[in-house]
Amino acid sequence: MVQTASSSDKAANRDLVTQVVAEAASEHPDLVVLPEAMMADFSVEDGVVAQAAEALDGEFVGTLRKCAVEHGVAIVAGMFERSCDERRPYNTLLAVGADGSLLGAYRKIHLYDAFGYKESDQLTPGDVAPVVVKIGGLSLGLMTCYDLRFPEHSRALVDAGAEVLVVPAAWVRGPLKEHHWTTLLTARAIENTCYVAAAAQNGKKYCGLSQILDPQGATLAAVGDSNGHATATLTPDRLTTVRHQNPSLQNRRYTVTPR
Repeated sequence: MVQTASSSDKAANRDLVTQVVAEAASEHPDLVVLPEAMMADFSVEDGVVAQAAEALDGEFVGTLRKCAVEHGVAIVAGMFERSCDERRPYNTLLAVGADGSLLGAYRKIHLYDAFGYKESDQLTPGDVAPVVVKIGGLSLGLMTCYDLRFPEHSRALVDAGAEVLVVPAAWVRGPLKEHHWTTLLTARAIENTCYVAAAAQNGKKYCGLSQILDPQGATLAAVGDSNGHATATLTPDRLTTVRHQNPSLQNRRYTVTPR
C-alpha cells in the first residue's frame, strides 16, 4: 500500500507513480496499490476534473503498464476516465497485471455527495456491478473511498468471490473523519472475514492512515500520515482459518440486491 499525494500536474504525477512503484517494488510484492485520483487530484485547474480525464489507452495508463512490466508487479491505481458525458468522467480504479495487461476497471458507484461536497456535479457513477480481479493467487474486490460507508457494497464483492477488499482513497480530513476511516476499514474486514488493503492520499487535505488488515480486523501493516508504503503477506490459509472459526458469512439471513 503506497501512501502519497497527487497534484494537478499530470506529468508530475506520472513521474511520482514511477518513483513510488519502484520503491515499493524493491520488496518484490505481487501487487502495489496506489491511492484514488493518482492521475490528477480533485483540485485540478478551475476545479473541473473533466479537463484531466483520459481514456484507458492514455498516458497515465501507459505509465502504469510500463511500471508493471518493468518491476514485474501488478498495480491498482485511481484515475479520471472519459465517459459518454464529456463534462462528467468516471472516477476509475484500474488493475494492471504484472505483464502490463488490463485486468479490470472499476468505476466508482457511490459518489461523494456528503460533508458539504458534491462529487456527482463533476463525475458520472459507474454501473452497479462488483469488480473482482485475480492477483497473486487471491481474488481482489475493488472499491473506492466513499464506497467504504456502504457495507452492502463490500458484501456484494465478497459474494462475487473477493477475498481481499482493495480500497484506494482520498479520504478528506475533518472532525471525526480519521476515526470513521479506521473504524469502517476494520468493520469491513471483520464483518466479511476478509483482508482489507487501503491506500490513501495524505497531505494537508487528506488523512493518510493507509493500512492492511487481516480477516479478524487486526492491523498487519500501516503508514501514519507521512509518505511511504506498508507491506504485508496475505494467505488463503488465514482466510480459511478465520472463516472456520467465525462462519458469519454462512450464518447470515439477508442477501444484497442493487437499487
